[in-house]
This record gives sequence, C-alpha cells and structure tokens, in this order.
Amino acid sequence: MQPSSGIATDAPPLRMDLRINLSIMMFLQFAVWGAWFVVLGNYLGHLKFSNTHIGTMYSLMPLGAIFSTLFVGQIADRYFSSERLMAILHLAGAGLLYAMAQVQNPDHYMMLIGLTFVYSLLYNPTLALSNSIAFSHIPSGERDFPGIRVLGTIGWIAVGLIVGQVLSTPGRPAYHTNLPLLLAAGLSAVLGLFSFALPHTPPTGKAGDAIPFIRALGLLKDPSFAVFFGVSFIITIVLAFYYSFTGKFLETGAGVKDVASTMSIGQFAEMLLLPFLPWFLKRFGMKSVLALGMLCWGVRYAMFAVGSPFALVIIGVALHGICFDFFFAAGFIHVDNTAPKEIRASGQALFSFLTYGVGMYLGSVLSGYVAEAYTNPETGVTDWRGFWMVPAAGVIASLLIFLAAFRMKPAVAAADLSADLAAEPAGLQ
Repeated sequence: MQPSSGIATDAPPLRMDLRINLSIMMFLQFAVWGAWFVVLGNYLGHLKFSNTHIGTMYSLMPLGAIFSTLFVGQIADRYFSSERLMAILHLAGAGLLYAMAQVQNPDHYMMLIGLTFVYSLLYNPTLALSNSIAFSHIPSGERDFPGIRVLGTIGWIAVGLIVGQVLSTPGRPAYHTNLPLLLAAGLSAVLGLFSFALPHTPPTGKAGDAIPFIRALGLLKDPSFAVFFGVSFIITIVLAFYYSFTGKFLETGAGVKDVASTMSIGQFAEMLLLPFLPWFLKRFGMKSVLALGMLCWGVRYAMFAVGSPFALVIIGVALHGICFDFFFAAGFIHVDNTAPKEIRASGQALFSFLTYGVGMYLGSVLSGYVAEAYTNPETGVTDWRGFWMVPAAGVIASLLIFLAAFRMKPAVAAADLSADLAAEPAGLQ
C-alpha cells in the first residue's frame, strides 16, 4: 500500500502567535457547547420536564445544523468576513443562552423550545466557520490543524470539570441548576468579543460567481467525493447511537455508577490522539486513516454488544479517540484538500450539514426506535447485545462500500506521494 497524506513539503512553520490565537478560538468554541449540552437532560429532569420534552430539546441542535449551516457558509464565502460573522453569532448566542437559563417552568416549554431552536440556528454555523478560519491561515492543514483542534476537546473536558467540581456544592450538583447555561452564556460572550481579534478571513467568492452552496453541491458529482459524503452521513447516524444511549447502557447494562467520568475517557483519548493524526496521515494515507476510523466504530459497538468482561466496555469507550479523530477530524482535512478555495467555507458547511445536521438528527430518532424494539415492554429491560449489533452492522456495510468505491483524486494523490518524506507532524514538533 502506497501511503498518501497530502501534507505539503514546503509549508512554512506555523507562527506561534497565530497558533495561540486559533487555539483559544477552538477552546472556547467547544467549551460553549460542552458547558450545557451534556447535562441538559439532568437539568430539565430536575425541573420536572417530561422525557418527551428532553428528547425534543436534544433534537434541536442537529435541526439547527440542517436549516442554517449551508446558508451561513454561503454568507461567509460571499459577503462577510468569517471572523466578524463568528463574533455576531456568538454575541447573539450569549443573549439566547442567558434567556434559556431563565425558563425554569415546564408550563413555558414552548418558549424554551423556541429560544433553544433559535440558538441552534446561530451556534451550528460557527462550527464550520471556526474550521474555515483555521484552515485559511495555517500553512498545512494536515500538519497544523490537529494540534489546534485538540484544544476544542480540552475546552469540552475543562468545562465538564468546572460544572462537576467547581460549580457544584454538596447535595446540589450544578446540573440541577441553570449555572451550566449561564456559564455557556458567559463563554459565548467572551468568544464573541475575542472573534474580533481573530485573523481577518475575507469572503473568497467573487462577484458574478455561482452561488457557492450550489457549487459545493457540485462537488458531489465527483464519485469519490459523493462516496465520502455518503459514508460520512451514515457514520454520523451511528455516532448518534453512541451519544443517545451509551450513558443508559453503562448504567443499566454494565453496572457503572459514575457514568459521566467513565464516558470522559473517550474525550481524553481523543485529546491525546489528535495531535498525532498528522503522523498517521503521512504514514498510511488519507484513505487508510478514514477506513480505520470507520472500522473502530464497528469494533466499539461489537464490544458493547459482547458486554463482558468489563474491560471490553472501557476499551470501547476509549476508542472514541480513533473513531472521532480518524474519521471526522481527518474528514474536515479531506474537504479542505478537495474543495476549491473560493467555496471552501461552503464545502466545510456541506460536510457539517450532512453529518452534524441530517445524520445526527436521523440517528437520534432511529436509535430511539431501535432501543424501543429491543426493550421488553413488561420488564423495561433492554437487550443491549441486539441493540448494539444494529449500528455495528451499519458500520461494516459502510466500510465495505467505502473501501470499494472511494478513490483519491489523481492530483491530490500525486501531491500526497511527493509529500510523505518531508512533512513533520504537528503533534511532535
């Protein structure tokens, strides 16, 4: 197998001031999300919102990605600089998070739904915008992006520790209060103001160009790009199974008492592995890295299905590092390599739309139906072995399609081959 990674041989080193600037952006970007999203169900349950209400609330973020991400990607490509758009969206988002924190009566559920949905319309596009800003200013996406993106994972872990250890008091965990939402509001305001200090990233679309979103859809005419997007879409459906039901599985199926800390093993694995992604790309090539990431999704769910010894479950949780880094982080790099410069923001937005949007939404809904089908209506006990085998089978089918149909573009592959001997991975610098 001939490796190919796409790392440029003559890319200059990333300036330290730029690395710090973009790293702070990533840290805050995911700290805002992680502060409230993980414990939202606990908070609403404490306020006596119904399980149906809680499930609907969790579906709003992917719905926001479906409706807003591509539209904002077009704006960033054609009309406004990305950093100013980031500032506006996060400052407005801070106000909405604060308003969400004030709604604590289940009778006002529709107001909370409305506020949360509008917030999701504002936050979701910033995921693509932050990636676009980073890729626009780093000399080598493969070498430099993982070392910057890992700060997002650190931000997610940090706010989790703040919520669990700093804001909580004996007998009154923070996730039974609105403090996580208020923390997220404060962080969003900080990121909004900080965004004005981000490097200037002007729109790249030219007057008279076709709408960048339509041109981004044109990328799907390339068979391998279509395969990549299609498989990414399916894998994200599988990802929703993990976030929707792993916590319940650990508690009721594996006997775990501290579910939150156990699941954080996955984020720590992601944090440790992401800086080494450039080395894997250089050594094994983009296609092999993507395939390995997909395979590990299937292995993880197979381990959950077996369920014992308990070490298998822990290994399955820890595989999050490979599952996420080797497919999603590498996937954003592949989009950056493939999309023309003038529609790069829309290309990133299209990837986010299909994965974090449509795929995550359908996966959340589908996982609920699958869990119901494998739960005994009389005892309420779930057949976790049968449940986890469903997404495992979906992963294997997707992997076989990917291996058979995905091909790197010749121009990209040629550049990859010439780069393998010279590029240095960011995580080892």
